Amino acid sequence: MREITAWDRLKVNKNWLGAWFMLPAAAFLILFLAYPLGLGVWLSFTDARLGRDGVFVGVENYIYLWEDSVFWLSVFNTILYTGVASIIKFAIGLYLALLLNENLPFKAIIRAIVLIPFIVPTVLSAIAFWWLFDPQFSIISWSLKQMGLITQNIDFLGDVWNARWSVIFANIWRGVPFVAITLLAGLQTVSPSLYEAATIDGASTWQRFRFITYPLLTPIIAVVMTFSVLFTFTDFQLIWVMTRGGPVNATHLMATLSYQRAIMSGYLGEGAAISTAMIPFLLAAIMVSWFGLQRRKWQQGGDND
Repeated sequence: MREITAWDRLKVNKNWLGAWFMLPAAAFLILFLAYPLGLGVWLSFTDARLGRDGVFVGVENYIYLWEDSVFWLSVFNTILYTGVASIIKFAIGLYLALLLNENLPFKAIIRAIVLIPFIVPTVLSAIAFWWLFDPQFSIISWSLKQMGLITQNIDFLGDVWNARWSVIFANIWRGVPFVAITLLAGLQTVSPSLYEAATIDGASTWQRFRFITYPLLTPIIAVVMTFSVLFTFTDFQLIWVMTRGGPVNATHLMATLSYQRAIMSGYLGEGAAISTAMIPFLLAAIMVSWFGLQRRKWQQGGDND
């Protein structure tokens, strides 16, 4: 009879079973995510250009970016774009989730309609908004002129701040369904008996939300907001199709500036440095999600450290 080795015991160990199943996914992530990320970080320390290999130049690209006003403008635009859009998407999405959680007629159809902006491909949405905000043929300007509210067309994408608010509005329109449907899924896990008990105790609508709905939704909110921030912070297609970073770099995000410098201009090292500079912001968003998930402990009867 063959002696059972440590390797045999490891293969059937329940603690390692999950790891065995995760190996294919881990290999996929390493190949298509970790390797490109590592390559991008390495390129940020070189002077690589399209058509030729670069040599190691240390932090020269980062020093250049530190003194580059366009880069800092893109950082400002990215933070403004992400902050404003994420907050408004959460507020509208939470309201829609609470509304759709009620006993409404044709609720399934309404949910499907709410999902449409998220299902439509980003490029098609961007082209639609590009037409809506056209300086000559905008239906918005035409409607406002017909109502006598304005006398000339609004330059949505040609004015610095108009362009910023326009792309933020387009991102909100696309992102609200994701937040709403995800929060709705979380709301439907809350036991109705909790609301019934609170109602019997005389709790108001606000008190039921404050002390039942919000605490139980906190882990879901942490996850959905993290993904919302990540998607918004790294947005590329919407901006590139609508404005290409204009006017005068007013809507350039770090992602679009990186593409412009690396692909359109050929400075791969500089473009990679801009992309690498996004990592600390993305890590901060992931940490928010991590700490939010820890709050599940108190729901499971553990300490909420």
